[in-house]
Amino acid sequence: MISIDLLYHMLAEFGSTALMIVFGVGVHCDTVLKGTKYQGSGHMFAITTWSFGISVALFIFGGAVCMNPAMVLAQCMIGLVSWSSFVPYVVADMLGAFFGAVVAWLMYADDFRASEGDPEVSAVAKRNIFSTNPIVQNLPRDFFCEATCTFVFISAILATASRAGDNVLLLAISVGIIVWAVGMGMGGITGFAMNQARDLGPRLAYQLLPIKGKCDNNWRYGLIVPGIAPFVGAALAALFVHGFLGMF
Repeated sequence: MISIDLLYHMLAEFGSTALMIVFGVGVHCDTVLKGTKYQGSGHMFAITTWSFGISVALFIFGGAVCMNPAMVLAQCMIGLVSWSSFVPYVVADMLGAFFGAVVAWLMYADDFRASEGDPEVSAVAKRNIFSTNPIVQNLPRDFFCEATCTFVFISAILATASRAGDNVLLLAISVGIIVWAVGMGMGGITGFAMNQARDLGPRLAYQLLPIKGKCDNNWRYGLIVPGIAPFVGAALAALFVHGFLGMF
């Protein structure tokens, strides 16, 4: 039976991850779809919105939420989250991401319809609203890049959390800056998912939603690179932060 405390944390994971995805998938709808006010605004606009959106989720739900199965793994490894909570947290994150993607699609449903048949809005572009996919796919290189991005991302967040203590405002702003820096400096190869929920939840939503003119959902890439590489990067980050930096 699920305890009240675990249920509360699962709901916080679900809600914070859903909100993060509404911001993230929403901004990609903005930049890609015909009829939005921000169509064509580009990657800097999208990365900045992702960064601010994650900060907003942390402002609302507090610094204890993970919003990321890879972060759950890292926090289990250093003792911040119990191993018994690993699966429930991951399930909550994945469901929250799926739900957030569906909400974003509902918000932009008219713009999806307006983009049907528009040669400037390809099927691949619409798919990439939901998930991360490289322009030039090379699975070993993509795996290495995704694991490296996640290592830097998780290491920086854990180190910041250790130094910030109970200052949620400082942590939330810092995490936004970390996302922005990693995205701008390292994210151009894979799209820097660094988070299974961020990619696989919306990827599944794209698979199931009634979007016309779909292309292949690239599940092989999704399950290998954003599906596994973030766990590798997160595990290395936990070992680095705890073993080398001496935190937690």
